[in-house]
Amino acid sequence: MIIPEIEYTLKDGRKALIRSPRDEDIPGMLDYLYQSACETEFILRYPEECGKYTAEGEKALFDRMNASDRDAMLVCIVNGRLAGNCQISWSNHFKTQHRASIGIALLREYWGQGIGTRLFQELIRIAEENKNVLQMELDFIEGNTRARALYEKMGFRISGVRTNAIHLKDGRFLNEYSMVREIKR
Repeated sequence: MIIPEIEYTLKDGRKALIRSPRDEDIPGMLDYLYQSACETEFILRYPEECGKYTAEGEKALFDRMNASDRDAMLVCIVNGRLAGNCQISWSNHFKTQHRASIGIALLREYWGQGIGTRLFQELIRIAEENKNVLQMELDFIEGNTRARALYEKMGFRISGVRTNAIHLKDGRFLNEYSMVREIKR
């Protein structure tokens, strides 16, 4: 699904652009995937696991997402750099087509600038425009208080927990929480 470009101003005055990904974003996406994995333990990959991501694979993903009528990926570009991205998708199976799954991540230097809120507004708009989608769903890892606060601000509530779902290299286990947001029509 192609999303029209949205230009807006960050809290610090910089200009940002939200849009569907393009081939020109592939190198930036590969850097972003690695850097975001370095910055927080709340991403489901370690930096050394990023070697599986390739330019060819990202191009195929971008092409598939952009051509889909059920999936959308958005990137946020600040000063020519990929600052974050998000995705939304839903099933074509009748029993689960009412559930939209979403994910979002930002590079640390862009935290607190309103990008997450703006990306969520677009995800919610996309979900609301699909008459079959009745709820949006996401997961977050225990301790990620910034993400949880954003999700709750955007109308999500905790709906479940997967105990010890995340196993870190240092031996710690973290719970993963599921959240849901009903679509109001």
